Amino acid sequence: MKTELSWFKSSYSDSQGGACLEVALGPHATHVRDSKLGPQGPCFDVPSDAWAAFVAYASHEA
Repeated sequence: MKTELSWFKSSYSDSQGGACLEVALGPHATHVRDSKLGPQGPCFDVPSDAWAAFVAYASHEA
């Protein structure tokens, strides 16, 4: 049984439709896709611990 993902747009995406990133959080991975392509576009999955490390690093560097 495949679990339906709940996608949300990144808070860093602009309201004009550019630079839009969508993310869905799963129990073991974070799923990322380009919102302009939607469900038909490619998606990549990042292990949850790697995503947390990336966000912590990006937040620290911002």
